[in-house]
Amino acid sequence: MRHENVVLDKSKAFALRVIRLYHYLNAEKKEFILSKQVLRSGTSIGANVSEAVCGQSRADFYAKLNIALKEASETEYWLDLLHESGYIGPKAFASIHADCKELIRLLTAITKSQKRIVPNCELRIANCELPTKKGATNHE
Repeated sequence: MRHENVVLDKSKAFALRVIRLYHYLNAEKKEFILSKQVLRSGTSIGANVSEAVCGQSRADFYAKLNIALKEASETEYWLDLLHESGYIGPKAFASIHADCKELIRLLTAITKSQKRIVPNCELRIANCELPTKKGATNHE
């Protein structure tokens, strides 16, 4: 059984948007430097959230979420630069920037409330495949 994980779903959707932005900036604007930076940091958010979901301990879980938060902040910086330098128009910027800010708010809330929001092992690993003794995976 797969549990809904809002931050995981939103970070993956955001990564897909960033990939599309990267392709647009390369093909249409011939911008290769800032676009690569936003691609790296923007896709790293979801990768770190995914790692956190399968964290080996609470400390590992929160360490990965803190890295995801830093990557989201970095992504916001690159988006600001792309907008202010004219590579992204106001409408496109407002949309993707709002998504980035939402991820920052979600990750900030989770990392600040460690005592209140501490997923138990079952919820943390709900999206991971765990090997069984025979090498198969556990899925419900």
